[in-house]
Amino acid sequence: MSVRRRAAALAFTAVLCGAAAPAAVAAPSPSPSTPDLPAGLYGTKDPTYDGVWRQSLAFLAQKIELVTPATQSVDWLVAQQCDSGAFPSYRDASAPCDSKTVADTNASAAAVQALVELGVHRETVDNGVSWLKSVQNEDGGWGYNPGSPSDANSTAVVTGALARAGVPLVDVTKAGGKTPYTALQTFALPCGGEDGGAFAYQPDKDGKLTANADATAAAVLGSMGKGMAAGNYNAAKAPVCTKGTGLTAEQSAQNGASYLAKALAGSGHLDLPPMPGAEDSAPQPDFGNTADAVVALAAAGHKDKAAPAVAYLEKHAQGWAKEGGPAATAQLVLAAHATGTDARDFGGVDLVRQLNATGPAPAATAVPSPTATAPEKPADTTSDDEGLGLWWIIGIGLAFGAGIGFLLSGRRKNQQL
Repeated sequence: MSVRRRAAALAFTAVLCGAAAPAAVAAPSPSPSTPDLPAGLYGTKDPTYDGVWRQSLAFLAQKIELVTPATQSVDWLVAQQCDSGAFPSYRDASAPCDSKTVADTNASAAAVQALVELGVHRETVDNGVSWLKSVQNEDGGWGYNPGSPSDANSTAVVTGALARAGVPLVDVTKAGGKTPYTALQTFALPCGGEDGGAFAYQPDKDGKLTANADATAAAVLGSMGKGMAAGNYNAAKAPVCTKGTGLTAEQSAQNGASYLAKALAGSGHLDLPPMPGAEDSAPQPDFGNTADAVVALAAAGHKDKAAPAVAYLEKHAQGWAKEGGPAATAQLVLAAHATGTDARDFGGVDLVRQLNATGPAPAATAVPSPTATAPEKPADTTSDDEGLGLWWIIGIGLAFGAGIGFLLSGRRKNQQL
């Protein structure tokens, strides 16, 4: 998810840490002056809207490349958590969270995912999980801030975090059997037509769904119970869009993958919509969402369909990633890993070195890149075997087919090349 969309979402809605905000939008946590950024934080730009997010993405990308971040950096992320378990987008941790601290489900979920993958601070993970569960909407999903209407992006990233943390599906099943997966499916467009299979961010005021590539990429991962650091999977048959009602979460995910495959088939990249009032209305490449689409396609078993986009990113996205900072560079690392591409030689750029340089020197670094392996058997250094994606999906079928809750404690092993 781009910082631009996150900042826009925060401008629309904000909620106080642990309680719904009144009609007036709550102010974000204090914005630091960039020369005085706290030690341990990745990046040099104002972290007001993305400090926790970019730190978490950096850790996810480093972990899959066998880089151990500095303790100082991990401690900074942990210190961002409020006593409630929530993470804001960013806060001055020298003072405790108060009524002005804005809780952020996306930042909280990203932090949980990062700490789970690093295998540290389980108490922080558990506190974050408890808070995320406590602010789940009755439709099974989550909004950007607690109390706001569910949206596809927030629901997807929280679903991935809870699945990676080992939360049983029964613990997040609301009245009427509404789960994170059924919530995601309410944003899915039916097959047929140009945008069939896509997901919307949210319905408009009339309930209409409009295809959104950013939301689709997120929802594909979320619908499979996968986190943002998806592994390198076998290429399956071409994605198809399955028509009908009563689709499984997996079928909805494959429908989203079919939309993304078509969207990338022509130019090899997604486009940014023109900014309102801009003189130049020509579409510009959307590197961040293209990278996210690559990860989603690969996780759905279609990395062959993502290959043209990877080639495009290798050729064109290096400048964007360097300027965008740790989150942008991390997105390219995640896309490279998901497709078995060498992140240390991505179009001639060592993305891992570039990412490491945005924060304190790592505690340890593995060389060569674990993704620089033979094409027929790329290494998978993610830990999706700890996830519950498949078991959550099975649980949905059992819950609806038999009308019972199902406590899931199994683990799945990824199908690796």
